[in-house]
Formats: sequence, C-alpha cells, structure tokens
Amino acid sequence: MRVAIVSVGDELLAGETTNTNAAWLGARLADRGVTTERVITVPDRVADIARVVNEFRAEYDAVLVTGGLGPTHDDLTMDGVAAAFGRDLEASEEAVTWLDEHGGYAAADLAEGTADLPTGARVLHNTAGVAPGCVVESVYVLPGVPEEMEAMFETVAEEFSGEPRYVESVVTTEPESSLLDRFDEVQETFGVKLGSYPGENVRIRVESTDEADVECAVEWLRERVDLADS
Repeated sequence: MRVAIVSVGDELLAGETTNTNAAWLGARLADRGVTTERVITVPDRVADIARVVNEFRAEYDAVLVTGGLGPTHDDLTMDGVAAAFGRDLEASEEAVTWLDEHGGYAAADLAEGTADLPTGARVLHNTAGVAPGCVVESVYVLPGVPEEMEAMFETVAEEFSGEPRYVESVVTTEPESSLLDRFDEVQETFGVKLGSYPGENVRIRVESTDEADVECAVEWLRERVDLADS
C-alpha cells in the first residue's frame, strides 16, 4: 500500500509549530507495512488543499490529511477536501449526535461549522477533542492536534496494511564517500535497500521485506566496515 501525507497549516510553514504528525504517521504506517511516498505541507488555503488532494488521490492508494479542522476562520481543510471532490459541505447529523451523546457537547453549544463535512463522507469521531474527521473515498482527514490525530488514526489503522519490512542499522566511523563500493556490492548481493546518514558517525540503514536478507546484509557489512563503539 502506497500513501501520501498532507499537513495543512500556515504555522507549520512559518516554523512556529514542528510537524510531529507527519513523523508519527510515517512511523505508524511503516509498522503496518505501508510505504509513505510523499509528505507535503500546504497553507491554510482552499485552492492549495484541493489541488494537492486531487493530485495525490489519483496517484496513491490513500491520502492522509492532517490539520485545519474546526469552525474558525483558518480551518479550511474540509472546504479544500470538499472542493477536491466537487462536493458541498453540510452539517453531519451523525457527528452532532455523537458529540451530544459521547463528547458532552449539546448541538446548541457547538460553534457553527464544527461538524460540517463533505457530502457523503464517513465520519471519524474525535475521542480526544471536538472537531470530527472524515473519510472521502481514499482520503482520510484527521485533526492537527497530535493527541487527537493519533487517537483518530487508531480507529482506522486496520484499513492500512502492506508487506512487512525489516530494518536494521550498522554504525561506522568511516566517511560516507569511502563506502560507495561496499554499498553497491551489498545491494547487489542481497537485494536490500540501503540508506546512509552521516553525522558524528555514519549510520547505514538496511531494509527489505525478507528478514533473512537483512540479517545477512548486516553481518556482511559488519565484517567489512570499521564499526563505531556501541
């Protein structure tokens, strides 16, 4: 399964808020064998949200959109998603009823627009907050508040699956540029995917859908690079 993540928010682009949601979702999806191929941040602007959602839903098995839910002036994600599908926004009676019965919010107390969803959307209830999310075909719309987003994702996590991938790392004191020939050889020999991440030392990340191939490749590398102290 191949997915894309769309984070919505001017505050993310301005560097005022760290985008921990994308990192959390990427890790959680990887745990389920899902490949995240694109992560993008867009402003609180309907046209940008609609354009990116349209592009990604045509290309990927699913799109996860986070942020910009609620009734305030800059909560425009539902408008953007509705525009992407050519649908109207309408108050969800199911969401309002759930908030009344389970969230402790009477319909009269909700700010106008709180439960507005694209027509025909499947409601995702917000067990950690107020504003509901939704699913429109292959597009999943989640809150931006991390605890709300995480709780809501777990209600649909079973809808995301793929082939499990195995990952191990080797840390070496050698410079990245000196390792290129061994990178080529280990990939050709074992068919694994490699990543290298320089810092004080170089971390070599080994990944494959075959656990035995990962173990063999890691052992091969350990015998041929200068290992950093554990």
